[in-house]
Amino acid sequence: MGSSPQNVTFPSNGGTAHGYLAVPPQGTGPALVVVQEWWGLTSHMVSMVDRFAAEGFVTLAPDLFGGATTHDREEAARMLRELPTDRAARDLRGAVDLLLGLPHVVGDAVGVVGFCMGGGFALVLAAQEGDRVSAVVPFYGLPRIPDYDYRGLTAHVLGHYGEEDRSIPQEAVDEAAMLIGEATDRRPEIHFYPAGHAFMNDENLAGTYDPLQADIAWQRTLSFLWGHLG
Repeated sequence: MGSSPQNVTFPSNGGTAHGYLAVPPQGTGPALVVVQEWWGLTSHMVSMVDRFAAEGFVTLAPDLFGGATTHDREEAARMLRELPTDRAARDLRGAVDLLLGLPHVVGDAVGVVGFCMGGGFALVLAAQEGDRVSAVVPFYGLPRIPDYDYRGLTAHVLGHYGEEDRSIPQEAVDEAAMLIGEATDRRPEIHFYPAGHAFMNDENLAGTYDPLQADIAWQRTLSFLWGHLG
């Protein structure tokens, strides 16, 4: 188990949370929350924050595991099991509060991008925060709560999933899109890629990183975020 490169501390519902924040070169921009995979706030997540900041977004990745990172699947599964969903939601809400209070941030709503475990949390956060989240982008993740109730979600939704991802079958993604459509007036934009789970993660040990599909998803994500945050 390793440690993560936290560089910011913020209040979270009576407690304290930590994360990694990056500001774009021009000094201001729309706000973006990046939600980690189950490996923790790893160097891959930090690089994603830096990439989004370089594209113009004031970007924050909250550290939901309190500094712990791992590349061991069993350890990651244990950390996910032990992560109280309500605490994670509080930390994410605190991240939204922090970003919207920063002088660097343009606008009164944030975007949320989540990967794997974070993809599910991103959708939950969007439903909880309503108009404070205007765009949400889950990468190969869905809420752990069966038949999650998406009422409250007003954000535009862009989803990226792998056709060869055995952990998230296409039927589950289709069902989630249907539930979102039924509970809100949003029709999610969902893309399936000829790739496996975590195809954006160039550090993933399963060997499913796909640079071509990752680049396609990245370009779609940037266009989507600028369309709804810019």
